Amino acid sequence: MREVTAGARVGVAWLRSTCGHCRYCQRGMENLCPAATYTGWDANGGYAEYLTADERYVYPLPEDADAAPLAPLLCAGIIGYRALRRAEPPEGGRLGVYGFGASAHLTAQVALAQGAVVHVMTRSAAARKLALELGCASAGAADAKPPEPLDSAILFAPAGELVPAALRALDRGGTLAIAGIHLSDIPALNYQEHLFQERTVRSVTANTRADGRALLAIARRHPPRVAVTPYPFDRADQALADLAADRVNGAAVLTMAAG
Repeated sequence: MREVTAGARVGVAWLRSTCGHCRYCQRGMENLCPAATYTGWDANGGYAEYLTADERYVYPLPEDADAAPLAPLLCAGIIGYRALRRAEPPEGGRLGVYGFGASAHLTAQVALAQGAVVHVMTRSAAARKLALELGCASAGAADAKPPEPLDSAILFAPAGELVPAALRALDRGGTLAIAGIHLSDIPALNYQEHLFQERTVRSVTANTRADGRALLAIARRHPPRVAVTPYPFDRADQALADLAADRVNGAAVLTMAAG
């Protein structure tokens, strides 16, 4: 194993290491590895100008690209892509996106590039405006009923009360992927109303390196529009407060410039 010091042209995603030999790693599900470690959780570097990382867990980035729009791809983008895969939208299918922040606005663009019809449900008026600008077919309130039944849906908002609404919006055989690490309590579900007719609910846990490589390849073919709100490095606390208060449209990105 060799290590590299990650600077401007090497991207480090959240997944830092895995054991490589457990049954999950062996079957391509390294994101479920019990020994997995994560940058910013198990090791310092989530808020750092430089960090040391195993070269097997970093991604080469274009030398001439602006770093700020690339940064959201390496966490928000990758986990959104994982959620999209878990939702399994059929070719040309109808995808519902609940919540429209950093991850969702990138995932919607990947889905659109793959031919999906995307409907967005979110509480933010600015996010609804952005969704329509990006080419989504509709944008409504967080608990709104989409204009047509959905083949797949992704819940990005950490709001368990939206799970019944998303399940009701699914067509027969549809799949809901829940992309958040944390989720508030889900209200009681009614089997006939929410789950019958082979509707499926799936959680999403971190990402694999294959997800990262696949997303960056798609981004090269179909460069996404990345909505970025930059914050100086010494104002990271303000960025977190704005995210919690839903004051960020798109992705909050820390820059190394002092405030």
